[in-house]
Amino acid sequence: MSVKGKLSIKDIAKRAGVSIATVSRVLNKNGRYSRETEEKILKIIEESGYRRNVNAKSLRTKKTQTIGVIVPDITNEFFAKIIQSVERNAMKYDYSVFVCNTDEDEAREQMQVKNLLEKFVDGIIYISGKTKSGEEVEENIGIPVVYIDRYISASKMYVQSDNKEGGYLATKELLSAGCENIMIIKDFRQISSIISRYEGYKMALKEAGKSVDENLIHNVDHVNYEEAKKGVLEKINNGIKFDGIFATNDWMAIGAISALREREIKIPEEVKIVGFDNMSISEITSPSITTIHQDSEKLGEYATEILMGIILKDETDVKNISVPVKLVKRNSTKNK
Repeated sequence: MSVKGKLSIKDIAKRAGVSIATVSRVLNKNGRYSRETEEKILKIIEESGYRRNVNAKSLRTKKTQTIGVIVPDITNEFFAKIIQSVERNAMKYDYSVFVCNTDEDEAREQMQVKNLLEKFVDGIIYISGKTKSGEEVEENIGIPVVYIDRYISASKMYVQSDNKEGGYLATKELLSAGCENIMIIKDFRQISSIISRYEGYKMALKEAGKSVDENLIHNVDHVNYEEAKKGVLEKINNGIKFDGIFATNDWMAIGAISALREREIKIPEEVKIVGFDNMSISEITSPSITTIHQDSEKLGEYATEILMGIILKDETDVKNISVPVKLVKRNSTKNK
């Protein structure tokens, strides 16, 4: 027997009455064992406090049992929830996660990718992003990359919300509430999630027999409260008439509310608003914000499962997953 508290795989196998190979398969989740056997081995491991020598394993398997996550803004609740989901799901495979925040800065994004490569991560989950660093990693280094919230090409692995449906549902809600002139506030960048939300916006307008009014489109340089508030005030100052606002994230919806209040415009009586993301704050603002719910848990789960499939099982079939969204109706679109 090994020193107390320092069980080896051989000791665990002996206690469980199985072979060393079976214990190894359970630890590495390689299958070919019964649920009963798995539960017995995991119980022994938990009770004994067994810890694998990850360094020794990484030398043998040439894997570090780590993955990296590139995130544009770690303070954003939507991204933070995705990271939590990735970490939870990576733990099932005994993998650790390096989280790298870029603060929406291109130079920092490239630096963080370089940092992950220097840590020899086995793969990267790339949330949104501004540069082509992810593609360069795949092509030049050979490390698998899975993208969240950003479509690169049909040949890349990605997971994203059904953003077009989200844009459609948001605009449809405003139209159903009686809005005639609907302003959209969106990122100026041509990234897939925003393009899709805008396509949904246009689809709902077309279905209602309305054309897109360029005066009602406001593109922001930075996707935040301040930029949205500034944009709404500009429209008001320029005499642009609108009775509905689709803000492509909740923080911009809150910025729009602040601008309207500053000009003593009533919500929802005079202007109705729909956001996107269903952040916690959207429920407690006054008025509470009608918004599009994105399933951050599923986005993180699917991305991790795809990445681990590539790393551990060499699954190379391209997987493009669209996660359903739903409309959450609150007071900002309520007819009084």
